[in-house]
Amino acid sequence: MTQTALIVAHGQPSDPAPAEAALGRLAAAVAEHLPGWRVLSATLAAEGALTNAAKAAGTAGGLVFPMFMADGWFTRQHLPERLVKACRAALFDAGGCDRSGCGGAAGCARWRVLPPFGLDPTVQTLALRVLHEAGVPLGGEVLLAAHGSGRSPAPAEVAHALAALLKEGLQLRRSEAAFIEQDPRLSSVAGFSAEAVCLPFFAAEGEHVTDDLPEALAEAGFPGRILPPLGRDPRVPAAIAAVLRAAQGTGSGDQ
Repeated sequence: MTQTALIVAHGQPSDPAPAEAALGRLAAAVAEHLPGWRVLSATLAAEGALTNAAKAAGTAGGLVFPMFMADGWFTRQHLPERLVKACRAALFDAGGCDRSGCGGAAGCARWRVLPPFGLDPTVQTLALRVLHEAGVPLGGEVLLAAHGSGRSPAPAEVAHALAALLKEGLQLRRSEAAFIEQDPRLSSVAGFSAEAVCLPFFAAEGEHVTDDLPEALAEAGFPGRILPPLGRDPRVPAAIAAVLRAAQGTGSGDQ
């Protein structure tokens, strides 16, 4: 039986198509590491994308990999609810589902939602490697740029924890997280030297990374380098494939 995986990301509400296409390319790259799997993708911002993925998967469902940087409301409530709606739209009207798997906010029992990308230990190790490869020296300075949230403390907690891990792992003089949508704001960071490095803790290269982040850092007068977002590292597809392979073997996950 073909194993199905669905990679889900927020997408870009103002212009859904580019983010949807980029996630499709990521899914294809992940599939290269998973022979015999069907790896689908959908952004929440693209109308009908999640329904189309549910239709392609059929009643078997599969594993859902949230290409999000933190846990919280989106992964525990919003995504499962959206999955239920997508399944209804894809399968109920055609008579292809007996509805026995519906769990409302708990999600469809046919889909197993895994922990998000940003919580995987491999991703945290990847952040250390990226900064080391970028030439960050002992005693250096790192600014971890993240989205933040006014809805949940979880995204900030994840970013602050990673900043602390980076400081210890790379023996940095300074390592801290700042955010686009909550305090401490990226637009207010101060005191970094020209040797500082900013690592965008983002899953993709949307408007937050291409526009909001550099604008905020320019406002702050941040003088250092800005690296590509962590989710765009070429090692990410293999890391996601490893998570999916392990999840299939354990048969357990977070719903």
